[in-house]
Amino acid sequence: MANPRKRFPFWIPSLIIAALVFGGLLRSGVITLPGYTVHAAPQVPVNVVQNAAPVPLGNFKNGFASIIGPALPAVVNVSSTKVVKQKAAPNIFADPFFRQFFGGQVPQQQQPQSEQEHSLGSGVIVNPDGYILTNNHVVAGASDVEVFTQNRKKYKAKVIGTDPRTDIAVLKIDATGLPTLSMGDASKLKVGDLVFAIGDPFGIGETATMGIVSATGRALGGAIEHYEDFIQTDAAINPGNSGGALIDAHGDLIGINTAILSGGGGNEGVGFAIPVNLAHDIMNQIVEHGKVIRGYLGVTIQAVNPDMAKAFGLSQGGGALIGDVSPGGPGAKAGLQRGDIVQQLNGKPVTGPDDLSLRISEMAPGSVAHMQVFRNGKSMNLDVTLGTFPEKGQPGQPTPGAAAALKGLQVQNLDDNLRQQLGLPGGTFGVVVTGVDPSSGAAAAGIQQGDVIQEVDHKPVHNVQEFQSAIAGLANQPILLLVNHSGTTHYVVVEPQP
Repeated sequence: MANPRKRFPFWIPSLIIAALVFGGLLRSGVITLPGYTVHAAPQVPVNVVQNAAPVPLGNFKNGFASIIGPALPAVVNVSSTKVVKQKAAPNIFADPFFRQFFGGQVPQQQQPQSEQEHSLGSGVIVNPDGYILTNNHVVAGASDVEVFTQNRKKYKAKVIGTDPRTDIAVLKIDATGLPTLSMGDASKLKVGDLVFAIGDPFGIGETATMGIVSATGRALGGAIEHYEDFIQTDAAINPGNSGGALIDAHGDLIGINTAILSGGGGNEGVGFAIPVNLAHDIMNQIVEHGKVIRGYLGVTIQAVNPDMAKAFGLSQGGGALIGDVSPGGPGAKAGLQRGDIVQQLNGKPVTGPDDLSLRISEMAPGSVAHMQVFRNGKSMNLDVTLGTFPEKGQPGQPTPGAAAALKGLQVQNLDDNLRQQLGLPGGTFGVVVTGVDPSSGAAAAGIQQGDVIQEVDHKPVHNVQEFQSAIAGLANQPILLLVNHSGTTHYVVVEPQP
């Protein structure tokens, strides 16, 4: 009977060595991000790799133990406890009908009970005196945080600070002489580079998985975080890996594992890590200021897809379209206008709204953002002196409008009564959407009752007559609308339905 065990193909070791040779796995230098401004002087000494020699290929003849082994002690288990109050049951005895059965007396209402919720994650020791990087969602709202090291020691951890917008948190434990991971340079990563994910999935203990860099600079439109610049990898990341380490072939920290994209909740080879460059800067600011101080442009932006680009007279998509400008904000003071498309920031192309949002956030308040914008068929340069991102109150980035048709859309004049009902300022103009056919392209595009259409193909409309005049004769041509939804404007390209 044949041996059912599969034989290990002789060509696999050669393939791995070839991948390492051609994958560009040279040690990265000190963190250098052109145009990148650090707000605070580093307060936590960390080891940043610089001028390192290439990795000897002979180290891999028996696998990758020489890389993973030294990194394991610097990755810890993070256990957090949150106290949650249960909702009180409805008080039926407030109704006289029920009180009559108790002689008019109201039985004492049972008070809502509190219970504890426990969650597990991972963390990375980046300083021998006990500073640890992890994810905000691992410790958010926790009343108690404990850290377990590889040698089974348990420590009470203090949350130094968190940044929900990047999902980074900084912990501190009372210990010295701890093993740490050196910080690499995520900006030098290439698709195909070898990486390893280390963490504590499902709380079973330290686990290492291997994969490659699947993509860099990945943004998902705010689906995971407000500021997204992920390293995507197919190294297995599972629940509990959050906050753990993504290391390169030199054993240097290049990312903090954060999330997975999964249809069923398990690993499907699409994992995301926060680049260590960003995490390092966030940590420095948290330690220095207790919070993150970001640059502020004061505009609402959206993506420029091919249909939108065509409507604005561009040959291709890309850049960030300004859908709204906050009155009196930095952008307004510098002359930015609704309908401008930001194509470059500080001499570098802007790939989309996520790219612009992140890069502005990394600049210090008071610094000057040099922008190239496209307006009325021409490119022009504007300099914007950035403000400070407000803790609250900046409108979120809207979802770009999808292609739609005006058939099935009903509008009426916007009067003072409707402005008041919709919570709009007195000077708001346009026509109010009063009806949308659920089967129409307008409904599929997200246009809703209560939306206010303010422009048609860059022409302001103040009443139904102007609206009808603006769309007359357009027939099957695409139409560009400026829509005000709950006080925030954004552009929608309207495509005729087949």
